[in-house]
Amino acid sequence: MSRANIWLWLVAASIYAFLYVPLAIVVMYSFNDSRLNAEWVGFTLHWYKALLNNQEMLTAARNSLVIALCASLSSTILGTMAGLAIHRYRWKFLPVLVFTPVAMPEILLGVSLLLFFLQVLNVTLGMVSIIIAHTTFCIGFVAIIVRARLQAMDDSIFEAARDLGASPWQTFRLVTLPLIVPAVVAGALMSFTLSIDDFIITFFTKGVGEPILPIQIYTMIKVAVTPEVNAISTLLMLLTLTMIIIAARLEARASSNRNNSRQAR
Repeated sequence: MSRANIWLWLVAASIYAFLYVPLAIVVMYSFNDSRLNAEWVGFTLHWYKALLNNQEMLTAARNSLVIALCASLSSTILGTMAGLAIHRYRWKFLPVLVFTPVAMPEILLGVSLLLFFLQVLNVTLGMVSIIIAHTTFCIGFVAIIVRARLQAMDDSIFEAARDLGASPWQTFRLVTLPLIVPAVVAGALMSFTLSIDDFIITFFTKGVGEPILPIQIYTMIKVAVTPEVNAISTLLMLLTLTMIIIAARLEARASSNRNNSRQAR
């Protein structure tokens, strides 16, 4: 191995260590039998049992799950429609409208939505405002995934369906939708992950009311990073990683099927 390759591996290892060692420490100390988290005392599952008896934390987790499910469902439907429209009509301004929330800084998007809800719509902030806000920035991610899937497909498939007498709705239901299902599911999982983890936009659009998991965790760590915080962070991390892995496997399977079909032709 050359000297340049050694330095490249060292830099890569340092970057990955910087990213993942803190996560490993959070997971490890969630099993620490000490509330101070100053040193390792021993292994325990007490903090996970304490979470099951923490009603406020359970309520926050339930609210976050409801928000994530609603936001992922609505953003998947709208994002799929946006991806189809971008691919089919090729209007120059449409990608800008769809993808701008993805590129926009979250703090700017959160403040904009806050002003929109309060000054334009004059609505009370709560669960509904959070769902609308999360749907707004998740649509772009779904549209990107669906559009990428459509661009990798052969348009002659749809032309053949229309030549055989299929209506636009029949072409979508029987041809387009089955082919883009992996991308749609991957977009839904990505939206769920982004929604349940989001803090900044949730902070601006939450209002006063039911607790939300990221805000609840932030409230707890303002006092101290206790093993209970580590435990809920570990569970949230596990859920997020599971969703990301499933989405990646679905996308990889779709790419593999696409390559196999091209080789068969």
